[in-house]
Amino acid sequence: MKIINILKGKINKTELLKKYSLERPLIKDEDWNLIAGEACRVLEFEPMAAVENGEVHDIGLFLPYAAVILEFKGMPHPVRGCISHKIDFKNLWAAFKERPLGENEEVIIFWIKHRLKGIAKMTSRALPGLSVMVFKKEAFELITDETYRPELKDEARWEAERMIAEWTPEIYQHF
Repeated sequence: MKIINILKGKINKTELLKKYSLERPLIKDEDWNLIAGEACRVLEFEPMAAVENGEVHDIGLFLPYAAVILEFKGMPHPVRGCISHKIDFKNLWAAFKERPLGENEEVIIFWIKHRLKGIAKMTSRALPGLSVMVFKKEAFELITDETYRPELKDEARWEAERMIAEWTPEIYQHF
């Protein structure tokens, strides 16, 4: 319901997001829905589990697999997000650990669960919610701020914003 009121302009999303921080993380789908579709730069990836031979080895049933420190447009301070779905964790692990992240690269994630429809939407709590992507450094600024680096036009801007690698759960290929 909160997301519908935000879309209708009845609730100020920025005001709601101010309560989240490094100390008060995004945990539930309702929290993550506040940044649905927003580009979020991952400043830090803090795994509390590991992936070996394709298997996730975690330390406890009630702990998240990882935490991420995020930056996104309109938020004056970084926000911590808890990664509690195994596929989201494996995709972040792939971006940060399996594929060496270059010095001139950055990871940007999108919360995409809001795209689900029908039966998939009704069972969404059990589904992953992140699309994980690697871009060249500065892509976050280029994606979120049209006035950033105005000298980059057309193909040059597209090339600077171009994704290098992507991990999106298969279910979202249909939506």
